[in-house]
Amino acid sequence: MPRAVPTDMPAADHTEGPRVRQVVAEHPDPVGPPAQHTEPPTSRWRITAADTARIATFAALTAVLGMPGSLALFGNAVPITLQTLGVMLAGALLGAWRGALAMLTFLALVAAGLPLLSGGRGGPGVFVGPSAGYLVGFVVGAAVIGLIVQRFRVLSFWRVLVACVVGGMLVMYALGIPLQALVTGFSLRTVATGALMYLPGDLIKAVVAASVTVGVVRAYPAASPLRRGARTPENQPAASPAA
Repeated sequence: MPRAVPTDMPAADHTEGPRVRQVVAEHPDPVGPPAQHTEPPTSRWRITAADTARIATFAALTAVLGMPGSLALFGNAVPITLQTLGVMLAGALLGAWRGALAMLTFLALVAAGLPLLSGGRGGPGVFVGPSAGYLVGFVVGAAVIGLIVQRFRVLSFWRVLVACVVGGMLVMYALGIPLQALVTGFSLRTVATGALMYLPGDLIKAVVAASVTVGVVRAYPAASPLRRGARTPENQPAASPAA
């Protein structure tokens, strides 16, 4: 005898399958949209062909700034030159690593015998003379300026000026004065007092370097040292409206 089938059970919905497939097609990922493939961060230690050109350019700029000559006031063994302006610009525009490389390139050419220092000086002998500490300060000062500038999210005149004063003046004096006193045999106090004559000119160079850096970055944002580290929302250029 056939068994009775209850009539109160819901009939099978044959349209459920197509609806489920439609929902799955509209939302293939229940968790969320697929992650976008972002550009890997650029290593700040990587040297590209463009970086090599910039390093060579600032090494040449530092050499050109020595062409007007030097000025030795009151018989000071270390002359006043414009080449520290190149140190400030290299650190502020190239960053720590590339700015230091630019100064190392310049000093390597000097050590090879090229008369690139102010007054036509060159050769290994300058690295054991009274200005040896200041030459070491070229590299360290550019690196310090770059380290300070790279920590800012936005460049401004006053921030770059502070970086130039710290790296281009305080660091240079901290390295140059003790070695000058050691080589010349004068007391540290005497040499430090004589170095006070550098302050007005170095402050003017720091102001010029800060002004040039801010102006260059505004006109050519790709020159900013902030864009040479890892790409972050703060230092990454804004997307184009057509993108």
